[in-house]
Amino acid sequence: MPPVQKAKVNGIELAYYEAGPKTGVPIVLCHGFPELAFSWRHQIKALADAGRWVIAPDQRGYGLSSRPEAITDYDIEHLTGDLVGLLDHLGVEKAIFVGHDWGGIVVWQMPLLHPTRVAGVIGLNTPFMPRAPADPILIMRNRFGPDMYIVWFQTPGEPEKVLGEDAGKTMRFFMRKPRMMQEAAQPPEGGSTFAFKDLLRQWDGNYAPDAFLTEEELAFFVDTFKRTGFTGGINWYRNFTRNWERAERLPTRIDGIPCLMITAEKDAVLSPEMAEPMPAFIGDLETHMVKDSGHWTQQEKPEDVNRLMLDWLNRRFPT
Repeated sequence: MPPVQKAKVNGIELAYYEAGPKTGVPIVLCHGFPELAFSWRHQIKALADAGRWVIAPDQRGYGLSSRPEAITDYDIEHLTGDLVGLLDHLGVEKAIFVGHDWGGIVVWQMPLLHPTRVAGVIGLNTPFMPRAPADPILIMRNRFGPDMYIVWFQTPGEPEKVLGEDAGKTMRFFMRKPRMMQEAAQPPEGGSTFAFKDLLRQWDGNYAPDAFLTEEELAFFVDTFKRTGFTGGINWYRNFTRNWERAERLPTRIDGIPCLMITAEKDAVLSPEMAEPMPAFIGDLETHMVKDSGHWTQQEKPEDVNRLMLDWLNRRFPT
């Protein structure tokens, strides 16, 4: 990773990592849960080596960035506002925004909330999703059950306590190849889909069969979340209803902005099928699938992700 830098943006201090020549359109890499800018280490190097200006923040609530206390400080307006503030700090008019997992939700909202600051969007695993017809938490509760992790995350205090009791076990539980997630997508009769609190409690902790991180890489995640806890990241989920309510008047399409969608064949949480409706909402869209990858695609299959990103960037944004 490049040296960490700090910027005062949007009422907080944002930590970020920057590499490559400061020319052309910068690429901003936005991580998900429970991740860090470190999740993009393979892409930072590949993009910089290819002559691209790349920036990866620890987003609000994570790593070395500020962790405000108010839940509403983690709504989509604050999360996208942080990225605009980062561009302002760097003296940049527009950027290409790349997002994985929750970061994908954020970058797909950038053209709706801040269209003049977006040159392009790359979604990794996370598709563009139009506004739901009802409160998304209610939909998820009815469809997946009360213990589905996003529904459970709405409970005050409990999720961060459970995940924080043993940060090492929690990170090993999440940062695994797709077998466990595929099993979690098939709940027992009467149970909830993706009931992570139960699965974490029942798991024997044997990480070796599903590992894709080195011991040093895993230790970086574990040490960071031991220090910060999980509340900041969970608070993003606690704004699903608020974001849905406030999105009523937002545009419903993305036009005039080049977009790339990269799906992962074995991602049970964000399946490739979820991206199939996207052409109806995005005017300029290219889609590719990474074979044999679970949810953590940029870390599981970095060479495939780097190749797809650079091919698209070289065609749509030549250096």
